Amino acid sequence: MLAAAYTVAFDGIEARPVEVQCAVSPGMPHFAIVGLPDKAVSEARERVRAALGALAIALPSRKITVNLSPADLPKEGSHFDLPIALALLAAIEILPREEVAQVVALGELSLDGKLIAVQGALPAAMAAAEQERRLLCPKACGAEAAWVGAAEVIAAPSLAAVIRHYTGEAPIEPSRPGEVQGHAGGKDLRDVKGQERAKRALEVAAAGRHHLLMVGPPGSGKSMLAARLPGILPPLSPREALATSTVHSLAGLLKEGGISRAAPYRAPHHTASMAAVVGGGRQAKPGEVSLAHNGVLFMDEFPEFPRTVLETLRQPIETGEIMVSRANAHVAYPCRFMLVAAANPCKCGHLTDPARACSRAPNCGEDYLGRISGPLLDRFDLRLEVPPVAYTDLDLPPAEEGSAEVAARVAAARDVQRARFEALGVEATTNADIEGELLDEVARPDDAGLELLQKVAKRFGLSARGYHRVMRVARTIADLDGDARVERPHVAEAVGYRLVKSA
Repeated sequence: MLAAAYTVAFDGIEARPVEVQCAVSPGMPHFAIVGLPDKAVSEARERVRAALGALAIALPSRKITVNLSPADLPKEGSHFDLPIALALLAAIEILPREEVAQVVALGELSLDGKLIAVQGALPAAMAAAEQERRLLCPKACGAEAAWVGAAEVIAAPSLAAVIRHYTGEAPIEPSRPGEVQGHAGGKDLRDVKGQERAKRALEVAAAGRHHLLMVGPPGSGKSMLAARLPGILPPLSPREALATSTVHSLAGLLKEGGISRAAPYRAPHHTASMAAVVGGGRQAKPGEVSLAHNGVLFMDEFPEFPRTVLETLRQPIETGEIMVSRANAHVAYPCRFMLVAAANPCKCGHLTDPARACSRAPNCGEDYLGRISGPLLDRFDLRLEVPPVAYTDLDLPPAEEGSAEVAARVAAARDVQRARFEALGVEATTNADIEGELLDEVARPDDAGLELLQKVAKRFGLSARGYHRVMRVARTIADLDGDARVERPHVAEAVGYRLVKSA
């Protein structure tokens, strides 16, 4: 008796199809799983045996062999429990073989037969759609997987429910997409007293997805400003939400019964390892840069991060993709994020504070910020000095304009950019993505603005990258102002964010 079920093995964000073949043949009673399984997959036979025993289903006293094909592809994870159980039930003719062969299944079995949520339901649903099959998964994963509208998702609470579904006793209704609503009462820009220039820089960065570096003494509000950045970002489009949630699904971060349209916000500590930030580990899992895909990566105490970690950010910032290479894996993850970094001007933090002069100035600041290499520093579109907050500012009433008003302007600027790129037939979505001839076409300043930009480039020695980044920021400022052309005032403001004494 031979039967087959189907599942997936994860290779980065790609879900590769796996056929689970089960043969029940004469011989000494034995249950073997072959096909390069890891420890978790090998243990599936005990979980499957116990789950079937809980349902009063006795395994035949014969030789049972489960092959995971292709046999040269490593199989990792507990999600192979359910497809192995399906193939076995079809082989002993409890479930119809034709029905079992029409689904891609994944799920972990508990000893009493309940189905436990697993990672990767979203990419598995995409793989099922490509194979023109349905997806069978635990109930907790149904709302997440149903976002892939091309595949019907059957979400079952237990193995017993799966059996009743396929025998026609109690069919399970297909799952519907679930969406996690943003929590009300988030952090608002009204909470920030003073720092008007910093708020404007935050608005420009959000509108064009520009990388931002803030340098200022302790207590000046750098972390407070960064924490309010998600509140002014527009919600993700369905396509962006799907791409971001695919990475989160592989990392096991989708636990609320659906996916979120809010831009992700990740803030790793400066003691984080390279594998934690860029991805890696034994199974080459996604790191913080990938978990921040289509969102914000905030790195506080930026110079305190290990030099090797900082230098690995250079390529992902440019390409929007990170290749995690290990001895047994070469995996590419998307990571098109907005980097927001915060740093003190020196080790003690008071280099720029006239009231608390640094005793080692200027060497203290040069040594401290010198930990950020020139090529990495050149990749920040906006560099901002955040001055200390005066005590008198703390007693001021809340600002009239909060996150809602700024978010409306940011959304309007993003809409302008999206319409422009759709009309030109390009895949870019924000001004930070444009380059080459497209950059010259949409962001070239008028004559007065071009003259100013060239003077600044010559006087301060801007690199070609820095020159182009000023053009992108100026294009975003023009979009915020509702101007079709980039003019001299837009270039002047963009240049002001580029030339900072302490950075």
